[in-house]
Amino acid sequence: MAIEGLNHFTVLTEDLDASVEFYQSVLGLTPGWRPPFAFPGAWLYCGTLPVLHLIAGRGAPDGQGIIDHVAFNAADLRETISILKSRGVGYTLRRQPGTGEWQVFCHDPSGARVELDFSSAEPPPEGG
Repeated sequence: MAIEGLNHFTVLTEDLDASVEFYQSVLGLTPGWRPPFAFPGAWLYCGTLPVLHLIAGRGAPDGQGIIDHVAFNAADLRETISILKSRGVGYTLRRQPGTGEWQVFCHDPSGARVELDFSSAEPPPEGG
């Protein structure tokens, strides 16, 4: 597997409107398209890239801050799943609604959640 670049980071917020306003007016990010997720949130863009994902109403999990996870663009979904399995790293695999992009979620040894995003054109891993 090859990491191809940082995809986005996700911040948990209790006040979605205030967070959007801050990142828009203070940092110059712009709200844009977001897949039809079943939970409230917003995607904020730097140019054409949705670099910040806001999720509303979840609150921070115990022992964690408001940074929910970091996401990387990646390649070779099948090899990645094989590596995770061979090292005993638990993961969740799903497809993003609306785009079909493959998403793999796992945790690093310190408990930080990591998302790996793969092209929707990649074949599914062996065994589905």
